[in-house]
Amino acid sequence: MKKIMITGCNGQLGRAVNQQYAGSMEYELINTDVGELDITRVDEVLDFARQVKPCAIINCAAYTNVDKCETEVDLAYKINAIGARNLAIAATDVKAKLMHVSTDYVFPGDVCERPLIEFDTPAPKSMYGVTKLAGEQFVRDFSDHFFIIRTAWLYGDGHNFAKTMLKLSETNDTIGVVMDQVGTPTSATELAKAIKYLLPTDNYGLFHGTCEGDTNWAEFAKTVLRLAGKNTEIEPITSQEYKRRFPASADRPAYSILENYMLKLTTDYTFASWQDAIEAYMKELIS
Repeated sequence: MKKIMITGCNGQLGRAVNQQYAGSMEYELINTDVGELDITRVDEVLDFARQVKPCAIINCAAYTNVDKCETEVDLAYKINAIGARNLAIAATDVKAKLMHVSTDYVFPGDVCERPLIEFDTPAPKSMYGVTKLAGEQFVRDFSDHFFIIRTAWLYGDGHNFAKTMLKLSETNDTIGVVMDQVGTPTSATELAKAIKYLLPTDNYGLFHGTCEGDTNWAEFAKTVLRLAGKNTEIEPITSQEYKRRFPASADRPAYSILENYMLKLTTDYTFASWQDAIEAYMKELIS
């Protein structure tokens, strides 16, 4: 069987990727997380890849705590940039494809007149975005055959916005949620499906990968609570008000709507709408 090496296997996306390949007769997944492989150490990554000899590496590992990235800059660079570089070096060494997952935070997040496409110029404002963009560049520099897929507002099996809203609804009659940040909630399952679709192909390069449509955080929260049958009220608040309540938080993008332009130009693959995806997720979550 062909082997696919997974990093960050215990995260939301890593778990979703495992679900997509469950029962496969063609591929064996070699799962790693921080306990099995330190992606920030190039020698360790090379040794591991040479032992496994994967046909592909899917990098689901990242330092995603946006607030802590502002203060733990070295760690963010090590995981998001150096880690991606090391995996790219290893993929080239063993002649494997590399699937690298990036983020909408590589863009400035300023309000736009249209969704952002792969040909728009990145200009991150947060250290999370800066380090993830550096990782993208290392993948381009050191990998021979790569896919970079940028996603946004990801949720799945793990800690996420939807579960936070449900937990808060247990002890609050009203929850204040930002209404002036727009984007597309994206199911880890939907992203994992796209990864599985692209990986066997030679359609290399940069892609955006989010569910279809867009909303804001407050409306997304209302949808989550409605699907869960909760009566908790969502109070739409501004980002400025949120910063007053939680002053340690880093700035979030006001605009994170990505267009899956390259997928539409080069394939007939489409993501589910964000409404259909969250409905499927909530049915499974509360069943």
